Amino acid sequence: MSALAVSPVLVPLATVAATTLTMGQPRLQRWLGHAGAWALLGCALALVAQAAADRPAQAVFGGWGVPFGIEFLVDRLSAALVLVTAVMGVASLAFLASDADTRPTHPLTLPLLHGVLVGVGGAFATADLFNLYVWFEVMLICAVGLFAIGGRADQLDATFKYFVLNLLGTLLLLMAVGMVYAVSGHLNYGAIAHAWPQVAPWASTLAVTGLLLAFLIKAGAFPLFAWLPASYHTLPAPVLALFAGLLTKVGVYAVLRAMRDVFVTTPDVLFEALGWVAAATMLFGVLGAAYHWDMRRILAFHIVSQIGYILLGVALASPAGDAATLFYTLHHIVVKANLFLIVAMVWRLTGSYDLRRIGGLYRTRPLLGVWFLVPALSLVGIPPLSGFWAKLWVLQEALHQGRIVWTGVALLVSVLTLYSMMKIWMEAFWKAHPRPDWTPPADARLAPAWAVTGGLALITLAIGLQPEHLLAYSLAAADTLGGR
Repeated sequence: MSALAVSPVLVPLATVAATTLTMGQPRLQRWLGHAGAWALLGCALALVAQAAADRPAQAVFGGWGVPFGIEFLVDRLSAALVLVTAVMGVASLAFLASDADTRPTHPLTLPLLHGVLVGVGGAFATADLFNLYVWFEVMLICAVGLFAIGGRADQLDATFKYFVLNLLGTLLLLMAVGMVYAVSGHLNYGAIAHAWPQVAPWASTLAVTGLLLAFLIKAGAFPLFAWLPASYHTLPAPVLALFAGLLTKVGVYAVLRAMRDVFVTTPDVLFEALGWVAAATMLFGVLGAAYHWDMRRILAFHIVSQIGYILLGVALASPAGDAATLFYTLHHIVVKANLFLIVAMVWRLTGSYDLRRIGGLYRTRPLLGVWFLVPALSLVGIPPLSGFWAKLWVLQEALHQGRIVWTGVALLVSVLTLYSMMKIWMEAFWKAHPRPDWTPPADARLAPAWAVTGGLALITLAIGLQPEHLLAYSLAAADTLGGR
């Protein structure tokens, strides 16, 4: 058994225990929280290096061999996502040291944050379908805790909305897992892929459809995405950035892994349906963003919209589409988390998230305006930033397959994304502040926030200026999937 294969779970789990036991010692608890996040990052780098050398880390539990024991298998796809998970954990915890909408930190914040990392890491590392369901449950429990610990009325309302709709997805997922086991006799990914061609077509379609619907709810796809913009804006900025970057992407990863690696005889009609769901998700998400004036709600709707682009890559059902999906996912996690952290800095300097009540930041903080434009224009897809290459490779494959309508919707959504990003920039930075006597607070403690957002912006620039490295890795990861 490779200890490295279980590090995405064991390291944050040990950190959960350590930060729980030290809740009465805040300084020690913070130190242990940071140490755990950096340890996870180190393990993630080792996993990527091993996977890139075509030596995926593997562990099988319970004294049973594959396919009966619970298997962890970290290949190129999983390793890349574990790495970006670790980066987001380090960034979110470092941002907590600022006062940019971090709010009074509850003693349970760090244990629950690392609990989320446990669930995300486990979902990416597992090679067992029921185990995937378990890690979704871990994420749900810790996320509900982070929503509720603030205790405000709006947070409790958000907790209820988040819990109810995600519980629907959880129940549907459990039933679908049961169907898969009933018709194939297996839960291990590899064993299912081997047995699936012998499953009756009607049973195969029913089981995969159930799984796909459950994963799409978790991903925040159309039409069941309302829980996301209705709840995310109540979270403190570091927690919001972590959620925005990671939680919906686990659902997308599950769709990619299931349809392109495990259920290798998935009927074409499900890929066709997924493509139209992706187009609707893109469009309805960006329309919600264009309507709102609260920066957090705008960005929350853009999570939905960008999920549509990622799902479109899966729907194309080709190695090029799979590679574009991974590239887009990694880019989007970094960009979206950074945008939420930057608007928290805007809130700290102006006192509001409402664009109609703020302004004048470019005159007083021009560097922050430039900082914002890097992830904002990357989200739009402006060259040479990372989002340009991500969208280019998705749309290039869509055009290659003759998907004109899907491509047209994606291009229209990019224009509307530009509108909403420029709305934030013009209202928050360019126009004058509504109060003539306004000046940014001199006591804002933003040094950690500057460091974190600057680091994430540099990652975005690095990917955009040298995309060939991540593209080559993504293509190699796509080649390891089962394909069709």
